[in-house]
Amino acid sequence: YARAHGMRHRVHGKMHKSVDVALLQERLGGSVGVCCQKVSEAEVFARGGIKDVLVSNQVRDPAKIDRLARLPKLGARTICCVDMLDNVADLSAAAVKHGTTIECLVEIDCGAGRCGVKTTPEVVALAKAIDAAPGLKFSGIQAYQGAMQHLDRYDDRKAKIDLAVAQVKDAVDALKAEGLDCDIVGGGGTGSYCFESTSGVYNELQCGSYAFMDADYGRILDKDGKRIDQGEWENALFILTSVMSHAKADKAIVDAGLKAQSVDSGLPVIFGRTDVTYVKCSDEHGVVEDPQGVLKVNDKLKLVPGHCDPTCNVHDWYVGVRAGRVEVVWPVSARGKAY
Repeated sequence: YARAHGMRHRVHGKMHKSVDVALLQERLGGSVGVCCQKVSEAEVFARGGIKDVLVSNQVRDPAKIDRLARLPKLGARTICCVDMLDNVADLSAAAVKHGTTIECLVEIDCGAGRCGVKTTPEVVALAKAIDAAPGLKFSGIQAYQGAMQHLDRYDDRKAKIDLAVAQVKDAVDALKAEGLDCDIVGGGGTGSYCFESTSGVYNELQCGSYAFMDADYGRILDKDGKRIDQGEWENALFILTSVMSHAKADKAIVDAGLKAQSVDSGLPVIFGRTDVTYVKCSDEHGVVEDPQGVLKVNDKLKLVPGHCDPTCNVHDWYVGVRAGRVEVVWPVSARGKAY
């Protein structure tokens, strides 16, 4: 899709946290590299052979900056985001110390309400500071609108991205007038990539969840009003759980609770079943409504997690199954890398 629309695609490694999956995405999907959210994640991907790594976040702690500055020595193009002038000096000093180059993107807050600057003059001032700093290279803009990714209606998502596109275009034009070109104008998620890719402003998509999908993303609608997990994408991530008790006629208790998944975006959905429903969980238990008593102890159910990213982070391995047979076992390489 990205190639067909003249875009690069940098996959979001913070979703799956797996070097093997990232390499597969490079080989099969032509991705140009990965996004990470933490320096420790970036180190894992760089050591695993990924040659283009963006920490799509601010790096401020001196020890983290020092580690970031050493990342190019692992053979990876190293990029991070900046939204404050004093960060530029710290990044520059570390890069000079280690004899490396850190590429920097100015982050724009285009609606997510997190990091990033709001105005075009701030973008230009930061870009000029980066361009003038030894050891740094100004490489463009980071503009991800995360707050709208899970809005159900297609038109609601489009309206939010239209606002972001106008904001980003103004910044890109102002930078060009100052002689500063953007190699990267990045953003775009699973819920919005179709808008950024046709904007004429963005040139890099940074989608993550599309590869595995989850129950929350699955509920959003495409332009035809169809759930995206029944059209554009399919579920590929499942938690395999077993029934361990059916002492109550209308309830089955399964062994996947809070410690097996994240429920911040809602409870999991039982894949391929409409006769039973996962309704509640505690640390080590899940409660499944079974009004017809169809389940038995040791029956297996496939759960589609509510939120794939933090669910992946609580597991050690992916077990890849094709046609009912285990084909691969991949480590969740960057599990727990929150530094």
